[in-house]
Amino acid sequence: MRFELLTTDGDARRARLALSHGEVQTPVFMPCGTYGTVKGMTPVHLRDTGTQILLGNTFHLMLRPGADVVQSLGGLRGFMGWDGPILTDSGGFQVWSLGAMRKIREEGVEFRSPVDGDKVFLTPESSVEIQQQLDADIIMVLDECTPHESTQAEVKASMELSLRWAARCRLAHSSEGALFGIVQGGMHPALRDASLEGLQSIGFEGYAIGGLSVGESKEEMMEVLSHVAPRMPKNAPRYLMGVGTPQDLLEGVQLGIDMFDCVLPTRNARNAYLFTSRGIVKIRNSVHRTSDEPIDPDCHCYTCRNFSRSYLHHLDKCGEILSAILNTVHNLHYYHALMSRLRTAIEEGTLGRLSKALYDGWGQST
Repeated sequence: MRFELLTTDGDARRARLALSHGEVQTPVFMPCGTYGTVKGMTPVHLRDTGTQILLGNTFHLMLRPGADVVQSLGGLRGFMGWDGPILTDSGGFQVWSLGAMRKIREEGVEFRSPVDGDKVFLTPESSVEIQQQLDADIIMVLDECTPHESTQAEVKASMELSLRWAARCRLAHSSEGALFGIVQGGMHPALRDASLEGLQSIGFEGYAIGGLSVGESKEEMMEVLSHVAPRMPKNAPRYLMGVGTPQDLLEGVQLGIDMFDCVLPTRNARNAYLFTSRGIVKIRNSVHRTSDEPIDPDCHCYTCRNFSRSYLHHLDKCGEILSAILNTVHNLHYYHALMSRLRTAIEEGTLGRLSKALYDGWGQST
């Protein structure tokens, strides 16, 4: 992996990330391909919307169809027909979401498979091995994500466990895929500092901020992000995991974040909730039943070029599969176009002006 910082505008960064299977221009948004697919999207759709890099899910793919199956069919790229870069998460967040169904100890985490009920034991070493079988360009360390309501003592113990696991991941890593560490520490700045310092002493190709969007308020999230982002290494990519809205992306970019992922644009698309330059469009609402307007007159995606709000409203009401596809095409195009505008603004030194224009446009929902 090669990371080249091209220019800055305040704390915002414009960079180029060269990976084993392609080059990525940052800041970048990564759609989530949980089961080896971004729901409703073919690789052609993804390229057409502006997708540069995908996120795959270690937890779900190891359970079904199994990392050995994916490896035998050419890795995740060959398996799903995608020829670009892929980042795989470690499975830590999915394990956290199992709640009381998991048992965490020093060696790793034990849980019952939500697919067939079989007992599964995931360790830092096996997480890295699985991601290497998937042939990921970027591999994430296994970490423990603590609930928002945890005490400071619980968060500290969890963060220290994650650091020990990160060191084991570093030793287990043996592929061309870059290995990223994950900063934990909950809502506690001193614990976040200790986590970042520990990760840097181990040494990783990139650094992520984890443990956000787990129940905290937007204000708490921004406090943590504002504290951690400026302290992250300047010569390595910075990745904010599982966040968020267009506003979150803009604020993250302004703080110096390079990479983002979230299920929001695709999940919301399937629920007829569309992002536009003029606010949210809830295409299910009856106000759109006879509208001949596109979702967003400023958008040049396939959906907006060819279909009216009335048609999309009709598809949603009829439960047609095409509804989810066309809505997802639009939302992903919107996210990628937003990131492209942010990259251009950083290059031109006009990010502050663009930020104001974006907020002025996001005021209304229909």
